[in-house]
Amino acid sequence: MSRRVEQELTYREIITKAVCGKGRKFSQETHTIAPTHRPTSILGCWIINHSYKPNRKEDCVEVEGSYDVNVWYSYNDNTRTEVVTETISFKDTVVLSVRDKHAMGKHFEVYCRALQEPNTLEAAISPNGNKVIVQVEREFVCEIIGETKVCVYVNPDGFDDENTRDWEYDVDDEDFNDLDPNFLVGDLEE
Repeated sequence: MSRRVEQELTYREIITKAVCGKGRKFSQETHTIAPTHRPTSILGCWIINHSYKPNRKEDCVEVEGSYDVNVWYSYNDNTRTEVVTETISFKDTVVLSVRDKHAMGKHFEVYCRALQEPNTLEAAISPNGNKVIVQVEREFVCEIIGETKVCVYVNPDGFDDENTRDWEYDVDDEDFNDLDPNFLVGDLEE
């Protein structure tokens, strides 16, 4: 039998779904929030209601989303407080740094996960004193799932059941010899 025919008998090409592209993007952005009163001090800043949707675009994934920035501030020389909320929209382009050039078909699934939900790094009063500057960070990882070919080795002798190790997970009394009886610390009646 020729070597080529032998290779064809011992290897198979299988079409399967796999990760065909992967990318990651970290972003920092600065937002300017205009409160209704001139702020005296910033008492807190938090981000809520984060939502996003990924869309595949050629060699990248566009992640479009929004979140609400809430700034709690004092005004009138620290005699009154108020919370101002502003909805921020964003679009991050995640370049696919890993791509399978042999991916087949036209139908791909896009998965996206926020590694770092939008988070406030700093909130400060602007130099002119009438706005709040908020610095935000966020990070996404995106994967493209599609069909691709994998090549696997096929054992020409088939499955050898006699030489396959039988996995047993039984515990023998000898396994307990090395246990420290004083491992539990403290009084059990507490």
